[in-house]
Amino acid sequence: MASTDLHDPDAYVRNGQYDVDRHWRDLVRQRRLYTALSLGILFVALFASLWFANETNAGKFFDRLPHFFDFAGGMIPRDGWEVWRALFDLESPYYDGSFKYDYPDGRVYFWGTWYVPEYIHKMVETLNIAILSTLIGFIFGFLLCFLAATNLTTTRWLRFVVRRFMEFLRAFPEIVIAGFFLAIFSLGPVPAIIAVSIHTIGALGKMFFEVVENADMKPDEGLRAVGANWTERVWFGIVPQIMPNFLSYTLLRLEINVRASTIIGAVGAGGIGEVLRLSISRGHEAKTLAIILLLFVTIVAVDQLSAWLRRKIVGDQAFQFGA
Repeated sequence: MASTDLHDPDAYVRNGQYDVDRHWRDLVRQRRLYTALSLGILFVALFASLWFANETNAGKFFDRLPHFFDFAGGMIPRDGWEVWRALFDLESPYYDGSFKYDYPDGRVYFWGTWYVPEYIHKMVETLNIAILSTLIGFIFGFLLCFLAATNLTTTRWLRFVVRRFMEFLRAFPEIVIAGFFLAIFSLGPVPAIIAVSIHTIGALGKMFFEVVENADMKPDEGLRAVGANWTERVWFGIVPQIMPNFLSYTLLRLEINVRASTIIGAVGAGGIGEVLRLSISRGHEAKTLAIILLLFVTIVAVDQLSAWLRRKIVGDQAFQFGA
């Protein structure tokens, strides 16, 4: 470093700037080194995982990679209109007596010749599972969250028990819970409703009690001062200010439950997931694409509807940047 001229005050500034620049370059080099090491570790872990998968799969993993898109290519129907015929259960000109092109066989008649297409009926069943499970989860999550909140429940052991109970409910994926209840109740939508409801209670209960713990306690203090009991303080002092967030989280959970209900259906718990699994396993191209199209449209519609409802409940200001 150049010597500092005692009679030149600017020399101190120049030397100080030089030290800052050098320190900054050192930090940049250090960051690049850490980034390179992290990427190296990531690539090593990825290669090791692929090697393990290849060995576990009897050495066929890398051999089958060139055929990765064969399945998608095999799902292209012979006629683009077949997808719409399969979706609305219309007769196919390619009907050869097999179930592959027998689309009208799945019609659900409700009055004379009036019918609901099979896949739309199954999609409605999936939506019913998701809506009912979300409603059950909201009710029980609402009742439990106040007992788990630190600012409302002073009894430590009660908070501990309620929180651990909700953790236990959401500890297992819905499909695992559904598999357990399928062994008890057999095939159908009932195991799916129970499984999704159990997981929703635990998930919503956790989000709800965190909202409660961040609530403004001044209304509670005022109600306590006039002699209100615990239930009155919760209902009149806490619920009005937290209900918009509760409803917003519930709508978000509804979106998740629609997808979960579809996945659970693939293991025999009713809904659109069950017929999707069957169509894929049987190689029915048009039916598979029709179900995928219906799923995509339904999920997008549910997402958009939930977003619109959340804006109406919470307010547009909550979705504005910097609000």
